[in-house]
Amino acid sequence: MIQFTETLDYLNSRGIKNPETGIILGTGLGDLAGHIDAEVIINYEDIPNFPVSTVETHRGRLICGMLSGKKVLALQGRFHYYEGYSMQQIVLPVRIMKLLGVSAVLLSNAAGGINLSMAKGSLMLIDDHINLLPANPLTGKNHEGLGTRFPDMSRPYNPSLNALFEKAAEEEGIELHTGVYAAVAGPNLETRAEYRFLRTIGADAVGMSTVPEVIACNHMRLPCAAVSVITDECDPDNLAPANISDIIDTAAMAEKSLTRLFKNVIGNI
Repeated sequence: MIQFTETLDYLNSRGIKNPETGIILGTGLGDLAGHIDAEVIINYEDIPNFPVSTVETHRGRLICGMLSGKKVLALQGRFHYYEGYSMQQIVLPVRIMKLLGVSAVLLSNAAGGINLSMAKGSLMLIDDHINLLPANPLTGKNHEGLGTRFPDMSRPYNPSLNALFEKAAEEEGIELHTGVYAAVAGPNLETRAEYRFLRTIGADAVGMSTVPEVIACNHMRLPCAAVSVITDECDPDNLAPANISDIIDTAAMAEKSLTRLFKNVIGNI
């Protein structure tokens, strides 16, 4: 808990106090931060004990300010297992959000579409997940002050928050699919056989993030919801070589719709 105290003290000294909603922005989705009326912006490398994002598309900034009439704390860039970080390092920021007082966390990510009814560039509200990562952020000594040893995961994505996203999508005229997200280690993309396997076990989309933070949120009884941008269609029978630039561009194109959704939901939490 020492690292939490040091990090909290630093953030408090920078004027970050009592945020209401936490936001975690994934690949190509960092521009939502530009809609925040920022009061404090801090680079990750300046925050004690914080990891530093090594992915080019992740800006690596903590932003505190107003969005849709609410005080938000946004991570512009997240951390991944494939970067070499431990699961405990990956979830440190979301634990700090909870300790700073946020009452809900909203996450976004870029994902490959397993369910081919979801076109490239569409949005998927995550209803459940399949954790295929090789480690867990709850491994090791449990901090009872944060949560119980064996947290329930029957509804990891908060039904009330998901209902707000569905209502927002209807109000904004945005098509919002619902599905199951599979988390894998990466950083390589999947083989044809792996896509067939993921489809067989019930995944609608696949990515390399989000699940560790969601596990930590549920451990701390912190309501969370997440939306995936479907950046490529993963059809094992017609699989083209991955184009990372195209994936990033697709995520960026979906930013406008995602921003409208998040602003609507935040205003109604």
